[in-house]
Amino acid sequence: MDIGEKRELGRSGLSVTVLGIGGVPLGNLYQKCSDADAEATLRTAYDGGIRFVDTAPFYGIGMSEHRIGHFMCPLPRDSWVLSTKIGRVLEARDPALGIDAGPFVDHHPFQYRFDYTYDGVMRSFEDSLQRLATHRIDVLLIHDVDIWTHGSEEGFQAKFKEVMDSGYKALRELRDSGVVKAIGVGVNEVDATMQFARAGDFDCFLLAGRYTLLEQGALDELLPWCTEKQVSLFIGGPYNSGILATGAVPGAKYNYEPAPREILDKVAGIERVCERHGVPLPAAALQFPLGHKQVASMIPGARSAREVAQNLTTFKTTIPADLWAELKHEGLLREDAPTP
Repeated sequence: MDIGEKRELGRSGLSVTVLGIGGVPLGNLYQKCSDADAEATLRTAYDGGIRFVDTAPFYGIGMSEHRIGHFMCPLPRDSWVLSTKIGRVLEARDPALGIDAGPFVDHHPFQYRFDYTYDGVMRSFEDSLQRLATHRIDVLLIHDVDIWTHGSEEGFQAKFKEVMDSGYKALRELRDSGVVKAIGVGVNEVDATMQFARAGDFDCFLLAGRYTLLEQGALDELLPWCTEKQVSLFIGGPYNSGILATGAVPGAKYNYEPAPREILDKVAGIERVCERHGVPLPAAALQFPLGHKQVASMIPGARSAREVAQNLTTFKTTIPADLWAELKHEGLLREDAPTP
């Protein structure tokens, strides 16, 4: 596929490259990524034609935004599209008092707190402008309002009400003023995405891990709705936390945990079909979601120039139509799934 190809982002007037880069690893997810490695990662992506970057205050407790801002600041602002998120406000804290940074290591001395109110959204937005050293945010997403993050249906619904009753007004104002071009939601759950879709006027959704070569539940309701309403999707986690990159090896990760037997078996079946057609599994995984016209961009994360280079090569791999047909014939891919 052509890395330089762009797709329109809903009705926002923005266009994004079909291959982007996710900023989670640049926040030292699970292991440290040096400043030099972060800069080389972003340089390789930009020079390779990637012009869409996604990040969030949560990633490294501000570190990912800082690193992206440092690298992107000297570049022509209209040459790249930036996505970040609201929902967590960062506050300075003495590390000696203890900091809960989730899965991020060697992070900045800040503690996050959830805040989806009008004031929380505005503070998060202004803080992100400072960290990213920019005067505008192209795409601003409501982050992690779902059951997985907040622990229960009750917790999810409380945060959903908070943001739709209060913070959503701030998002609309920012979009209306032009300092934000598109607003949306970034979560890991199709049901949560659909609840937001019915409740507000959004341009796009970032769906992590739920429309992939491994699972296509979004075809039931979400993608038909997006088609009807002209709303775009970004696909995060196209490798389902790793297993679609590594294959069904011992210890392979699915949804951030060791993959269960049924997932290992299915991926092994997909691998066998890919091998018969001479196509690497990661290439099929990275390209498949773009078969749907409402998918605007794939945004795999990367922590090194080498990983970006691998994604660029993978994305250019030619995939024969017979591979998709065989996956469907073998029951490994939904019959109604559009393919590239």
